[in-house]
Amino acid sequence: MREKTIKNQQSKLRFGQINRRQFIMSALAAGATLTTSFAMADKAMAMTPKKGGRLRQGMGYGSTTDTLDPSTFENGYMQAHGYLFGNNLTEVNNEGVLVPELAESFESADAKTWVFKLRKGVEFHNGQSLSADDVIATMNYHRAEGSKSPAKGILSGIKDLRKDGDDTVVFELESGNADFPYIVSDYHLIIMPSKDGTVDAASGIGTGGYAIENFEPGVRTLTKRNANYFKEGRAHFDEVELISIIDLTARQNAIMNGDVDIIDNVDPKTVNLLARVPTLSILETTGTQHYTFPMRLDHEPFGNYDLRMAIKSAIKRQELVDKILLGHGAIGNDHPISVANRFHNNDLEQREFDPEKAAFHYKKSGHSGPIQLSSSDAAFAGAVDAAQLVAASAKEAGIDVEIVREPKDGYWSNVWNKKGWCACYWGGRPTEDWMFSAAYTNDTEWNDTAWKGTDASKKFNNVVVEARSELDEGKRRGLYYEAQALINDDGGAIVPMWANYIHAHSKKLGHDDQVAANWINDGNKVGERWWFS
Repeated sequence: MREKTIKNQQSKLRFGQINRRQFIMSALAAGATLTTSFAMADKAMAMTPKKGGRLRQGMGYGSTTDTLDPSTFENGYMQAHGYLFGNNLTEVNNEGVLVPELAESFESADAKTWVFKLRKGVEFHNGQSLSADDVIATMNYHRAEGSKSPAKGILSGIKDLRKDGDDTVVFELESGNADFPYIVSDYHLIIMPSKDGTVDAASGIGTGGYAIENFEPGVRTLTKRNANYFKEGRAHFDEVELISIIDLTARQNAIMNGDVDIIDNVDPKTVNLLARVPTLSILETTGTQHYTFPMRLDHEPFGNYDLRMAIKSAIKRQELVDKILLGHGAIGNDHPISVANRFHNNDLEQREFDPEKAAFHYKKSGHSGPIQLSSSDAAFAGAVDAAQLVAASAKEAGIDVEIVREPKDGYWSNVWNKKGWCACYWGGRPTEDWMFSAAYTNDTEWNDTAWKGTDASKKFNNVVVEARSELDEGKRRGLYYEAQALINDDGGAIVPMWANYIHAHSKKLGHDDQVAANWINDGNKVGERWWFS
C-alpha cells in the first residue's frame, strides 16, 4: 500500500500536479526516510520530459547504399531514421501494445474487412494534409507489380483497397487475418504524401516528429523538430542526429568520450567496463532479437536436406550464448518465434550439439570439401567470433567450414540475402504471422534462406495461410506449432541464440519507466520518446 501511494505521488510530481515539497511531505507521511524521499523526488523530476537539445545517437548500423525510400530500409539505422520523419497507421508502443498512430481507430467484424479511421489535422512536413489517398498510394507503392519492397509479402493478402471519404480507408483481405493491424505498423509502411495516386518515395517527407535536414548514407542524419507534430508529449529534442558507427571500439569510445549520448549493440564483453563510467547508464532489454546463420537453398550445397541437418546438428548453441553473448541471452532452436510470442512451440525438442548425428547426415549428403560461411561484425557484435565457434564445433563432426571475413560497409547489400551462408540478425516481430511473412513465406523478398520448392516449405506456406484466418485459438496454436516444427526440421535457418538488446547512454537522458523491447533503441524510437532531464 505504501509503495503504491508513493508511486502515485511520484506520478503527480512528474506531471506538475504537486510540487517537490508536497511530494517529500507525502513520502515522509507514508513512512519513507528523509534521504529516500529526496532521492525519489529527484528521480521523479528527472523523469519529467523537458524540451530542447540535440540528441546524438551512435548506431551500430548503416550503409553507404542506404536510401530515403522506405521500401529499401534494411537495417536498424534506417528504421530509426524512418521513425524520425514518418509514422504508420498503427504502432507497437513502449509497453508492447498495438495502438493507433496515424489511424484514430481500426475495427473489423470478421477479420477480413478492416476499416481504419484517420486522425484529422495531421500534416506532412510539406504542409499537405494527411488523407486516405496518401494511405492508399503508399500501400500500392509497396504492393505494385515488380516491387522489391520487403513489405510486399506481408501485404499480399489484400484483395482490395479503397477509401470511404477523405479520412477512412477500407482494406478487403483475401481471407481473414486477426493480426492485420500489426502488419501496417511495419517500418517500411511509413505513410508518404501522394499526388495523383503516386508517391515520391525518395522525398524523405513524412508526418513524423522531425524533418530531415541532412542525410549522408552510411554516415549521419540530421533532423529538426516538427513544431506541428500531432503527438502530444513526444519529440522533445530540438534536433536528433543519427551517426553510423559500425565499429564496436569506435562506438564505445564515442560514448565514453561524450561524443554521443547513446549507443546500441554494446559488446557484452564491455558492459562492465561501461557500467563503471560515472556519467553512463546501461540499459538492457529482452525481446525478440535473434542472431542467425541463414543457409540459402538456391546455393549449393545447401539445397541438400542432409547437409543442412548436418550443420544444424554440429553447432554448440550454449557455447555461443556463453562466449558471444556472455549470458546476455538464451539458446535458440532454429525457428524465429520467441518465448515472448503468444504461440511459441513449447513442445518442440531443443536441438543439441550431436557430432555423431552431424557426421551421419554429412556422409549421407555426399558432400566433401570446405563450406564457406561469410561473416562480419556488421551482422551483430561478435559475429566473426561466432562463425569461428561454428567452424570449430563443425570440425568435430568432420565438416570443414571456411570463414570468409566480409567488409562491414555494404554487408547488407552485398552479402546478406545473396551469398549462400552468412551471419545475420533479426529484430523479430510481435506476431507469428508477421515474422513468417517477413522472412519465410514464398512471397517475401526477405526470404533469406530461399526456402522454397521443398515439400515442407509448400506445406509451411499453406499452414501460414490457414493459421492467418483461423479465429479458434486452439486450432491456431496447433497450426503455428506445426509451422515452427517445419522450419526447425527442413528450413535453412540456423537460429542458435536470442540476444538481449544492450545500450549505454548518458545519465542526462530520461525515458519512460517502460522501454520497448520489440526493437533495439526503445523500439527504434529514442528520438521520439526520450528527452534530456
